[in-house]
Amino acid sequence: MRKRAIDDTPAKPLMTGSPHEPLVTRPPQPKPSDGRRARGMRSRTAVLERSVQMASRDGLEGLTIGALAADLKVHKSSVHALFGSKRELQLATLASARAILVDQVIVPALSSDVGLPRLQAIGDAWCDYLAADVFAGGCFLCAASAEMDGRPGAVRDAVAAVMREWIAVLTANIEAAIAAGELRADVHPAALAFQLNALGMAANWQRQLLNDPSGIEHARRAWRAELDRLKPDER
Repeated sequence: MRKRAIDDTPAKPLMTGSPHEPLVTRPPQPKPSDGRRARGMRSRTAVLERSVQMASRDGLEGLTIGALAADLKVHKSSVHALFGSKRELQLATLASARAILVDQVIVPALSSDVGLPRLQAIGDAWCDYLAADVFAGGCFLCAASAEMDGRPGAVRDAVAAVMREWIAVLTANIEAAIAAGELRADVHPAALAFQLNALGMAANWQRQLLNDPSGIEHARRAWRAELDRLKPDER
């Protein structure tokens, strides 16, 4: 089968949001200086849309320039020209997955007030994201966390950095809820962030490994119930 050149069709931007929100910021993107560079940037975005799907299913270690080129039915040299190495492809793919998480989970919650309302909105948006099968292999970051936790190196460090951002989003809103009197003063922010994160991670595990989506609604209800349980007593 004849291999084709990479499609230069522009892709929809994946990340939006307030520069003051954790997990929403991103480094400023350079503007292309000429038409050729602009086409290259569009090609890179289009290729990353496929690479995030492959890596969610095959893992970041299973993502190679050769495998991605074969999947896209393009020359390996075309993909290599965009990324230069397997590690750079992995890191760019992770950055795209982070952007999708922001777009699907964080941005929808920004319309809710900081604190308890936003925590509830994040929980609903995360469960909706898990139920929508956005990635072929389930939540990209859940899978990457399990895959890379025992593999030292730049890719592991990058995965850990994104997950720290996610935990920081939860923690910041828990702290805001406590300060506003929406949650009890004795709530431990780090412990509650751990619990809420664990609910989504477990729901993804059950959905993917056991092919049982019921865990997503279990997680949604448990998220709400835990926040309700920790509200101050009304006396």
